[in-house]
Amino acid sequence: MTGTATPLLELQGLSKAFGAVRASDRLDLTVLPGELHAVIGPNGAGKTTMVGQLSGQIAPDSGSIRFDGHDITRMPEHRRPHIGLVRSFQITSIFPAFTVLDNVALAVQIRAGHSFRFLRPARGDRRLEDPAMEALARVGLADHAGRIAGTLAHGQRRQLEIAMALAMRPRLLVLDEPMAGMGSEESAAVVDLLQSLKGEITMLLIEHDMDAVFRLADRISVLVYGRVIASGAPDVIRADPLVRSAYLGEGSM
Repeated sequence: MTGTATPLLELQGLSKAFGAVRASDRLDLTVLPGELHAVIGPNGAGKTTMVGQLSGQIAPDSGSIRFDGHDITRMPEHRRPHIGLVRSFQITSIFPAFTVLDNVALAVQIRAGHSFRFLRPARGDRRLEDPAMEALARVGLADHAGRIAGTLAHGQRRQLEIAMALAMRPRLLVLDEPMAGMGSEESAAVVDLLQSLKGEITMLLIEHDMDAVFRLADRISVLVYGRVIASGAPDVIRADPLVRSAYLGEGSM
């Protein structure tokens, strides 16, 4: 993590209500350049709504989102990846009928500003194949480039999704529960992958796997009832009595 105090991402007073439910309640959060910042919280804490607002899928009722010093609160969803704000979805969002390589090549094309009608096979087009293969190699899937994506195991699909996100060249990679539904070996592989990306790409990790969070995070923010109740280094969060009672469970850590 860099020594700068200027946030890459800053949420200020972000609020969103669905009827009587306040999913975001004057939410404040900062992510510094180069860090892996984890957000944890019980079900219903507002994590999904926060990610939706970051990606542009959900418009906040009030408050602001600033990215690299610029207000992007009302920026359309499709524009955000082009400024480097890239989300990896909680539910795997690959194209199962395409090859692994073509899935990543599609991300390369989208980053370049093309629409789906321009999709073409990557093999033979170095402008697509080279960056796509580089991303696949980074996540350990280079040997599977020619496979149909729908034949991949669950953990491999998550790796492919991260490769697609990396192909977008993110400045901030928002990872929405990348280890959901994984066994211990698959989770360990993703933890190793994210560990290898630390310091190179700024990451915001939303995750229920506490072992992964405490192993990976530079900072952890705890979200409860739509607002951050604590934020700090893993050891600070682990020892915080308010966090222990509200989420981790007294004596669980």
